[in-house]
Amino acid sequence: FSYHADAPLDMRMSSEGMSAKDLVNTWSYEDLRRILYDYGEEKFAPAIAKAIVAAREIKPIETTGELAELVKSSVPQRVRREKNPCKKTFQAVRIAVNDEMGQLDRALDEAFELLAPGGRLAIITFHSLEDRMVKRRFAEFCKGCTCPPEFPQCVCGKTPRAKAVTRKPVTAAEEELEHNNRSRSAKLRVVEKIK
Repeated sequence: FSYHADAPLDMRMSSEGMSAKDLVNTWSYEDLRRILYDYGEEKFAPAIAKAIVAAREIKPIETTGELAELVKSSVPQRVRREKNPCKKTFQAVRIAVNDEMGQLDRALDEAFELLAPGGRLAIITFHSLEDRMVKRRFAEFCKGCTCPPEFPQCVCGKTPRAKAVTRKPVTAAEEELEHNNRSRSAKLRVVEKIK
């Protein structure tokens, strides 16, 4: 998972399925660009994807160090000076390899269905993509009527399935941040099932 030390390019949370090595060596330029942009929110996604495709035509990309060097060589010098430019690319590849967004999507529905009325579902996210998905799904659970506003009365009969316990995400307080800097990106959202 790390770009700080050279290691086999795997990134799987289990030993099953496609590895990061498989992904970077077989996915098309367009698919690589898309995951880097969508999952990593990487603005240099086109250049990085192009460098990956060009490099693998010479030899397969096999280690985290090789991928990290490709990323570094694909971004402007000023970006390399500011911070390590590999974070977003490695995050995007890890998310794709482990189908993290698909797993979260399924888990939200399954967890909500398991709740009894009055039960609460609390989710802590650490990334804006995850948080957007949780925020939207919780809004769907809390939404009632879907009739157009011009209808004089509801004909759909839909009522909310949940109510929001937290209107805005709960984030770490200053005291927590002093002791745990990694909590800076954490956001907690909670809904309560009403039917």
